[in-house]
Amino acid sequence: MINFRYHVVSMTAVFLALAIGLVVGTAALNGPAADALEKNVNALRATNSQLRDQVTGLRDQANREEQFVTEAAPIMLNGKLSNRRVLLLVLPSGRDQVDGVESILKTAGAKIAGTVELTDKFFNPDNSVELLDLENKAEPASVPTTAIPANSDGVESSSALLAAVLLDRSPAVPAPDRAAVLAAYSKLGYLTTSGAVSGPAEAVVLVSGSPYTDSQAAGKNASVVTTAVQFDHAGVAVVGGVLGGEGNLMIEVRDDATLAKTISTVDNAETVQGQVAAALALHEQFSDSKAGHYGVGPNASALLPQQQK
Repeated sequence: MINFRYHVVSMTAVFLALAIGLVVGTAALNGPAADALEKNVNALRATNSQLRDQVTGLRDQANREEQFVTEAAPIMLNGKLSNRRVLLLVLPSGRDQVDGVESILKTAGAKIAGTVELTDKFFNPDNSVELLDLENKAEPASVPTTAIPANSDGVESSSALLAAVLLDRSPAVPAPDRAAVLAAYSKLGYLTTSGAVSGPAEAVVLVSGSPYTDSQAAGKNASVVTTAVQFDHAGVAVVGGVLGGEGNLMIEVRDDATLAKTISTVDNAETVQGQVAAALALHEQFSDSKAGHYGVGPNASALLPQQQK
C-alpha cells in the first residue's frame, strides 16, 4: 500500500530533479547568453553616450550662434529704423516673444509708440456681437466712417477702429480720442497696454505664436488673420511669428497670394535671429515698399532680408 511517506519522497525527488535541471541548464547557457547581452548593453550605452554628446554639442552651437547674432545686431541694425515709430500689437500667443522683439527694434533705432496686447476674449467668436456694439459706441467722430467696414463682423470692425486710432492716418486722430478708444476696450477686457501709447505709429509688428487648438480654434484663428488684414490696410505691417500648427497666422499670410504681397513675415521670432529679421523686414518695407518672408520655414525666401544702405 502506498503511504503518505511514499508521496513525500516522490514529490521531493521530482522537485530535486527540476532544481538540478535548472541549475545545469542555466550553467550551460549562462556563459554565451550573458556575454551576448553584455555586448548589446555596452553597445547601447556607447551609442547613447554619443547621442548625448551630439545633443550637447548642437545645443552649445545654437547658443553660440544666438550669441553671435546678439553681438552682431547693433552693427547689422545700426540706424536702420532711426526714429521710426513702431506699434507692437501682441497676440495672446506672442507674449513670450514680445520682449525680444521690442529690444531688437530699439537696437535698430525704432521708437516704440506703444505695446497693445489683445486678449483671448477679443478673438472668441461668442463675443462678435458685443465687439460690434462696442465699436459703434467707442468710434470717435475723428475717425472717418470709411475706415470702418460696414458689416456685422465684430472682430473686423473693432480691429479697423483700433488700427485707425493707433496708426498714422490723415487727418490724425487726436490723442484724447485714441486714449478713449483704448480705455473702452480695456475696460471690457479686450486688450491691455504696456506703458503709455505715445502716439500714432508708422508701422505695426504683430507678435504671434502658435495658433489656437481648442474647440473654437477655426473661428479664433480666422479672427486673428482678420485683425492682421485690418492693420495692414492702415499701415506697414510685419508678422513676427513661429512655425507650426494649422491656422498659424504667419503661415496663413504666406499662403495668401494677396496678403503675402503687403505683409512681411518672420517664422522664427522666438530667436534673436528672427527678431533681427523682423527689424530688417520693417526697414525693407520703409525703403522699398516691399514685403518679404524670412526664416527657416516653408515659403521663406531667406534667413534675413538683403541688406540695404
